[in-house]
Amino acid sequence: MGYTIDNAPLTWRHYFITGVASLGQLIGTGLATLVSVIIPLYQIIAHPELSSFMQGLVGAMDLIGIMVGSTILGKLSDRYGYLLFFRLCPAIVCISAVVSLIFPSLGVLIVALFFMGFGIGGEYSLDSNYISQLMPTKWTFLMVGAAKASSALGNIGVAAICFLMVRDWTNADLWSRLMWIMIVISGAMLLLRIKWWESPKWLLEKGRTEQAEKDVHHFLGKEVDIAVTDISTPNTVTAETEDLKHTQPQPGFFRRNWKKVIFTGVPWACEGLGVYGIGVFLPILVMALGLEHIQPGETRLMHVDSSVEITLWISCIILPGFILGLALINHVKPERIQWVGFLLSAVSLLILLLAYEHHWAKWISIVAFMSFELFLNMGPHLITYVLPPKVYPVADRGLGSGIAASLGKVGAVLGVFFIPVLLDTGGSSLVLIVSIIVMLIGGIITWLFNPDRGKKIAN
Repeated sequence: MGYTIDNAPLTWRHYFITGVASLGQLIGTGLATLVSVIIPLYQIIAHPELSSFMQGLVGAMDLIGIMVGSTILGKLSDRYGYLLFFRLCPAIVCISAVVSLIFPSLGVLIVALFFMGFGIGGEYSLDSNYISQLMPTKWTFLMVGAAKASSALGNIGVAAICFLMVRDWTNADLWSRLMWIMIVISGAMLLLRIKWWESPKWLLEKGRTEQAEKDVHHFLGKEVDIAVTDISTPNTVTAETEDLKHTQPQPGFFRRNWKKVIFTGVPWACEGLGVYGIGVFLPILVMALGLEHIQPGETRLMHVDSSVEITLWISCIILPGFILGLALINHVKPERIQWVGFLLSAVSLLILLLAYEHHWAKWISIVAFMSFELFLNMGPHLITYVLPPKVYPVADRGLGSGIAASLGKVGAVLGVFFIPVLLDTGGSSLVLIVSIIVMLIGGIITWLFNPDRGKKIAN
């Protein structure tokens, strides 16, 4: 029996496609975690210590690169195809990490982080597109969400490796050795993508039907077809051909899609503060909130090591958050999961703020922090990634996903820049207050601009 992409049964091939495409998410959060460790290490060896501006600059450079890369490479992939950039992105990350390893200076680090982010930005616009276009319809949301969930492995895995490396160090000057983590991951990504193929639906949209059919067979086997074998027959109209008519590139992207841009981009920007703004400075926030487990008189390197250990334990809740979101995604509207996640994240931060201000037991603060990570990843971190492929047609999907990811990184960049400043001016309390407000804004925008709000659509 023959199948089309949309009604094919889920096989190992689908899992393999999702796994390879998901590595972009893993390396993205892995790099953010790596930077969160490098900043306090570099503070130890810097004379004088890094200013709040320089901390923000180092923390934000990969995010600025992601913001630029997701837009530029997303648009180029719509025009020239996905395959070239799917291979180019990990190559850019790998080369940049090697340069930073060989030349371990602050200036080289800043430039390298930008280019590493640039490559990862391309990943963010490509991986969801590959997955959404090759999965059976009933499994699309779940598999796209599973790809996003792999970012938790980046947080946890890189935090664990950093902790194991740093605890044996006696000199913070060894910070550049952490770049080996990025070199290994990006190198593995590139090797896995050597035997890969162009997006069949992108080929179909460009009128290259024969090549699209061949690439579907490469991806999913000979029993799966593209479903448009008779697209050139004038009197034959199928659902697929009708969809193509409505997804051909048209001018005026923003005029057609401004509500979609706000709906997919602004909440992603708010989520970016939580994932990257707080995430990049998590070890520093752990120290500022007094959550470390150290003895009086310990060295500054031991302070960093202890804060990385606490960061590792907090990061471990990210994966259960994604799993919870994935369990809900086929039963609850994604938009609802997102705004509820924002709300519960704000409540968790409020409890953390009260615990800090009133000197409650340390375990309450840690539980509140873990609850924040649970709900942030259950809702906004997962769903902001899922929504662009859902709301944009194929012709606009690369650019639409790229713009959404880019706006997400605008929020992340602003968060990373201003959190050190907020820490200097108002301490941990001000950081938490601003973060609560941003979480609430993300929830409100999701609710107001939800295209299904007020419609009776079955979950």
